[in-house]
Amino acid sequence: MNALTATNRNFRHAARLLGLDSRLEKSLLIPFREIKVECTIPKDDGTLVSYVGFRVQHDNSRGPMKGGIRYHPEVDPDEVNALAQLMTWKTAVVDIPYGGAKGGIGCTPKELTKSELERLTRVFTQKIHDLIGVNTDVPAPDMGTNAQTMAWILDEYSKFHGHSPAIVTGKPIDLGGSLGRESATGRGVVFATEALLADHGKSVKDMTFAIQGFGNVGSWASRLIHARGGKIAAVSDVTGAVKNPNGIDIPSLLKHKEKTGSLSNFNGGDSMNADELLGYECDVLIPCALGGVLNRENAREVKAKFIIEAANHPTDPEADEVLSKKGVIILPDIYANAGGVTVSYFEWVQNIQGFMWDEEKVNDELKKYMTKAFHDIKSMCETHECNLRMGAFTLGVDRVARSTILRGWEA
Repeated sequence: MNALTATNRNFRHAARLLGLDSRLEKSLLIPFREIKVECTIPKDDGTLVSYVGFRVQHDNSRGPMKGGIRYHPEVDPDEVNALAQLMTWKTAVVDIPYGGAKGGIGCTPKELTKSELERLTRVFTQKIHDLIGVNTDVPAPDMGTNAQTMAWILDEYSKFHGHSPAIVTGKPIDLGGSLGRESATGRGVVFATEALLADHGKSVKDMTFAIQGFGNVGSWASRLIHARGGKIAAVSDVTGAVKNPNGIDIPSLLKHKEKTGSLSNFNGGDSMNADELLGYECDVLIPCALGGVLNRENAREVKAKFIIEAANHPTDPEADEVLSKKGVIILPDIYANAGGVTVSYFEWVQNIQGFMWDEEKVNDELKKYMTKAFHDIKSMCETHECNLRMGAFTLGVDRVARSTILRGWEA
């Protein structure tokens, strides 16, 4: 099941639980605007090449639309639509004043030089600058983009609209980026995990973890869990996988990965097949990589008691059903990985105020937002007698629906 079908299915289930009428349901599902632009640039050798850029702006009833821009050869309109919609519910779940958006360019970043990537980013910005804005739509980095990409967008946008640091988040600190933004998604995952475990009378230091994905999110989640005394028994990424039932020394693994570029040949554990990680013996499984990794087949092999969805849409609805029958508790992506967009909101606030926060304040505020959101989700679970995924979806959809009705947009 693709991401859009799965997202629509979860939305419709939430709409039924909330008793939304069909007109309002349809209004909430249809994107506010879909943008498709041609981006033609000269390559370094002088030849011209064209790429297609997208921006889907899903909803703005609660505030400016917010979402990443990805550079990937398989940027797909359906996936961008699904992720834009998920951002609408995600920002509402953590109760920050944004709607959802997502965008991207169908390209292979590693095949482009830095100067070609800069020209492509600037042309894309020129094509959409009048449709984004500090109070309209605020982009951020995503797969294949980074702080430098945001710096180029900021500079190009400012040529048309004057100095506008709040036009993007996830930008370099020197251009108004927020302290704590790099670790925000992984740190938010850990705060969410702590809230869930506390609800079950447990703590991080009592549990064993398996973490799929050791990029930004997985590596930060790993080091923070390790620092709290949690035992990380297995880690995998595209370069390999390592296991140690006594617990992996995460600082040593980080140094090994930085030095060699791979998890392979790490002497602090045994190598394993990366495909085995999802079924590894542990208390808590944290998928931090791609979507759709848990399906009907491999869900039966999962031994974890808790799954924390640090990736976007890692669990197919069919896997959801299998895991639910097994009694596995899933903390859904639209809450678990919301730390990144929450600190993006803090960055936007700091830029608008022209007053920057220290890192301790950023992290303290993030913990407050993530902890409150968990209790809000639990309240919806009790009201609607549903699991955490539907608790999160009903919470997000209800907040957006109420804003839509108050604005008089539902007719």
